[in-house]
Amino acid sequence: MSKALYWFTHDLRLTDNHGINLLLTNHTEVAFIYIVDPQWFRPINYQQRFMGAHRWRFLKSALEDLQNSLNSRGHYLYVQIGDPQESILRFVKDNGVKTIYVSKQFGTYEKHAVSLLERRLENVHVHRVGNYTLFNENQINHVQVPLQSFSAFRKYVEQNKVDIPKPTTAIESAWPAPLVLNNETNSKEFSAKLDVIEQQFISCKYNDKADGEATRFIGGEYHAINHVTAYFSSSSPASYKQTRNELDGWNNSTKFSSYLALGNISPRYVWHTLKQYEKQRCKNDSTYWIGFELLWREYFQWLLAKNGRLFFLFKGNVSKRPLTSFYPQRFAKWCSGQTPYPLVNACMNQLNRTGYISNRARQIVASCLVNELAVDWRYGAAYFQKQLIDHDVASNWGNWQYIAGVGVDPRGGRHFDINKQTHIYDKNGLFITKWHGERSGINEIDSVDLVDWPAL
Repeated sequence: MSKALYWFTHDLRLTDNHGINLLLTNHTEVAFIYIVDPQWFRPINYQQRFMGAHRWRFLKSALEDLQNSLNSRGHYLYVQIGDPQESILRFVKDNGVKTIYVSKQFGTYEKHAVSLLERRLENVHVHRVGNYTLFNENQINHVQVPLQSFSAFRKYVEQNKVDIPKPTTAIESAWPAPLVLNNETNSKEFSAKLDVIEQQFISCKYNDKADGEATRFIGGEYHAINHVTAYFSSSSPASYKQTRNELDGWNNSTKFSSYLALGNISPRYVWHTLKQYEKQRCKNDSTYWIGFELLWREYFQWLLAKNGRLFFLFKGNVSKRPLTSFYPQRFAKWCSGQTPYPLVNACMNQLNRTGYISNRARQIVASCLVNELAVDWRYGAAYFQKQLIDHDVASNWGNWQYIAGVGVDPRGGRHFDINKQTHIYDKNGLFITKWHGERSGINEIDSVDLVDWPAL
């Protein structure tokens, strides 16, 4: 009997999942696992948790959806709480697994964890399967694809018409038997495990009724496919370029990023659905821009794969350290939406309440932290990682480097004039009013007590 394990990470779906297809067609007994690492909920990432309440809410709904999909096919998602390496090693040893499938990782720590696991396993083959990108590793690494700038990357793939494979459908028939576990103690406690995680690790509770717009983001492949279908059934793609910079409004942007971040849907699925829309309904600058931004996401993945730890260093890719530091009070007021800038406050309040803000809002608040408040950009990136339900390690840290001027862009950082941005995107103050950006009595960003200032 050929026993295999599928380790889900950022590929929580069955459709267009090459690893799942390999697992189902090559083995007679299979199991599926997802591991929740307690480290995600500890303030060890520049004083921030890796995952906050909103990110957890979205992930939880995605896991529940995946569980339902597997249940309908006679299988089960085993959720484990603990160190990923130790959890996998224990599962493999207890159940005689000889093959593991896992999506290729792009994050530095995630790649390192899989590599360490591979070295510790004896007589077990680890398949790393590309599930997260438009292109595969052969197309990017074995060809001289330029990564020195996004423009160079985009022009190369467009001019050379680098192929984007069509998505595969989920296998519906002839699934192999579920792996019979030797240790049943933690086998079928899915809901209980999720409840334990919330009780132990999610101290900041979310309130679905109070959070309003946050409840529109529901994770999972089912919701992802329905959302993409609904979006491309509307007229929104044809005007995307004109509305994408709006600070608020459900239909002003695609809202694909959250589903892409968890792998509830593949970028290839979105790409080919876009191309079908262009063929059948409309092809213009706006539809091109949707593809353009999928390429931006793609670029950051391969740039992270190439640069590794440079993505997380204070000075990034440049030779000189930025002229910023860490001022605790400034950072705390930025996080809580209590700066002297009403637009920034409104954006941060929206983020804290819903786990989401628009692309334009992200640029404005990031520029404020780096330029107006002179705070180390890494603290902002870590706060976004905690709060954003669509957090993607490459896109998040890459864009923060872009704002801070420590990325690959030779033009340096970006400084957004907050008054100008307010005039352009919230001239009548509706967004600021809705998200309570105006705060009375806030005139200064620093306390007069100098003992709060860090030593430089």
